[in-house]
Amino acid sequence: MAHAGVATVAALRSAWAALRLRGVGSAFACRLAALAEEQQGRFVLWLPVALGSGILFYFSLTEEPHPAWRLAFLPPLCAALMLARRAPGWAWLIALPAVGAAGFALAALQAARQPPMPDLPRGAAIYRGTIADAARLPEGWRITLRGATWEGGPAKPAERDLSIRLQAADPLQPEPGQRIAVRALLRPPSPPTHPGAWDFQRAAFFSGLGGAGFALAPASLLPGEGPAPPLAAIRAAVEARVQAAIPGAAGAIAAALLTGRQSAIPPPDLAAMRDSGLAHLLSVSGMHVGMVMGLAFLILRPAIALIPWLALRLDSRLLAALAALGLGAGYMVLTGAEVPMQRALAMAALAVFALVLGRRAISMRNLALAASLVLLVDPAALLGPSFQLSFAAVMALIAAYEVLRARRPARSAPPPSWQAPLRLLAGVAFTSLVAGLATLPIGLAHFGRVQWLGVIANAAAVPLTGFLVMPAGLLALIAMPVGLEAWPLSVMGAGVEALLRIAHAVAALPGAVSSWPQPPPSAFAWMALGMLWLCLWRGALRLGGLPLLAAGAIAWAMAPAPAALVSGDGRLIWLSLPDGRVLEQRLPGASRFVAEAWSRALGAPQRIALAEGAVAGLSCRGGWCIWRPEEAARAIAIWRPPSPPRGRLRQSFQPETPAEAAPCGQVAVILSPEPLRRRCEGSLVVDRFDLWRDGAHALWWTPAGAKLVSDRAYRGRRPWVPPRPLPAYVPEALPLAEAE
Repeated sequence: MAHAGVATVAALRSAWAALRLRGVGSAFACRLAALAEEQQGRFVLWLPVALGSGILFYFSLTEEPHPAWRLAFLPPLCAALMLARRAPGWAWLIALPAVGAAGFALAALQAARQPPMPDLPRGAAIYRGTIADAARLPEGWRITLRGATWEGGPAKPAERDLSIRLQAADPLQPEPGQRIAVRALLRPPSPPTHPGAWDFQRAAFFSGLGGAGFALAPASLLPGEGPAPPLAAIRAAVEARVQAAIPGAAGAIAAALLTGRQSAIPPPDLAAMRDSGLAHLLSVSGMHVGMVMGLAFLILRPAIALIPWLALRLDSRLLAALAALGLGAGYMVLTGAEVPMQRALAMAALAVFALVLGRRAISMRNLALAASLVLLVDPAALLGPSFQLSFAAVMALIAAYEVLRARRPARSAPPPSWQAPLRLLAGVAFTSLVAGLATLPIGLAHFGRVQWLGVIANAAAVPLTGFLVMPAGLLALIAMPVGLEAWPLSVMGAGVEALLRIAHAVAALPGAVSSWPQPPPSAFAWMALGMLWLCLWRGALRLGGLPLLAAGAIAWAMAPAPAALVSGDGRLIWLSLPDGRVLEQRLPGASRFVAEAWSRALGAPQRIALAEGAVAGLSCRGGWCIWRPEEAARAIAIWRPPSPPRGRLRQSFQPETPAEAAPCGQVAVILSPEPLRRRCEGSLVVDRFDLWRDGAHALWWTPAGAKLVSDRAYRGRRPWVPPRPLPAYVPEALPLAEAE
């Protein structure tokens, strides 16, 4: 496929010659040929995009495809290989859908290979298993139990891990490999907070998690030990030593930089790092592995030069690069091998090979190859923010520096030494600005927040991390086996304390962070395509990405917010008002997490409690509140369960039921957190039974009327979506479809 660009250029030149002979559009044809000539070597970059598109198409389906479709990529792929030599241009055009079909097949195969979700007990039970991992929290521990069994469960150990938060006062110091028994209350992974939100069940399905919960009693050790995962004990020991040497939040952040686990960071400090735009420093990513490998290279290359026998026979630069690559691989495994680390290590390995071949170490082609490798190993990683943020930032940086390199004037003499600090700060600021703009739509799609002062914070924090924190941490890791890590950790702790001061200072500034509504999938797709077009092509053809970005921004601005949201348990209901505020009904036990997720999705609107006279058009009578906007056809009724009185009157209290005086036919939509228990002609109804069967609901207004979408209808029947629950009793005469 590398010759596809040459073949395309040749074809365009032939077309140009033909047009010149006819005297038609010679100027346009000349310009078109020049644009295509600039793209030599760039056509192959779109193959990973096709691979990712096939993966996304699989996850966008609402029904599991037939297994035969997994082989659909073979015919076009064979045709592309047959045409690769004779007609590279046609081979490239055929290879795009073939690679897309291969991505579809890889995602389907990955889903088919996942073990089934366990059927966990509905109540508390005693779970026995082996500790696979132990993470320290601000209060207590969270353990990962592997090969778990429980009372009344299957005799065979569970194929999936269970996450259990131990009690804060539990005296057990968990270590990987220990076998324990603990009484806990576990639940399967939670469904999305609303249709279209992040799918926790899908993420757990592909990560191997079967359930999570908390312990109800102290855990007890069982005789014998199970097999501990590789490096799990080392990771736990490193975390314990770091937090023992560096107390408080600084120790938790230092441990996160060396082990990749952020669970011990106190929430206020984590919020400050996030609001200041420094949260990427906590997530061990390509920047960290680059720092580790860069430090190793800078230390090892002069050290090898000091050994004449070795320096005279072998290339010291290549030896130092190989050693740094090995150290980076060890650092990646130690920190959990997250997607940004995989990308960074893949690019580092390609850079070493490029060094051997005498080519450019960092290029867009190396990034494309690294993305392909990650997707081939884990197709589901494409859906996560780690993959998207990491590759988008690096892609934008490579493209930006390509433009700068092409326009940089030639220098006859090296720049003065006093310009070095200024150039470093300017480079950090430019890098932060480019990466921030490239990841802005992704951050809004996943988190709904914008850190406006991130450039300022990164200009101070990134050099501090690169020149003080990470070098000291690397020395501490090297010195830990001999017990000499105290001094490097003290230096690292001082640097982390400075990072925290920067984060808190920037986060406290007015306007440091703001919330925006999350873009719909269609707008996000347009912006992603525009960013790819802007970065993957060369020259003036890049500018074609600007209209795509504009189309995504317009689609985002014009996307209507849901008129109503109802949580899966019915305890939280939001109605969107025309002025951007929301009416909120919050019943006892409503999830704060669901409210925060809705707030991020809608751009943190102001909330008004549902009560008589709270806003114009809202009236309450009995247990029903009816909101009638200016358009009477969009009236919505909400059932408010009455609160029982206190004292002796509580025993004789008989609450009104939703079915009594229900405004059937008087409003367009009726939302009830309790069962309505009768048909309601003339109105769309969402009651407790609908929520129990189909999960959270969202309402939009369309020209045809109200459009209700449930979480189950949005996701469909997929392997990670639990089956529709059935009632406890189904009469034999009632068909199963009607019972559902």
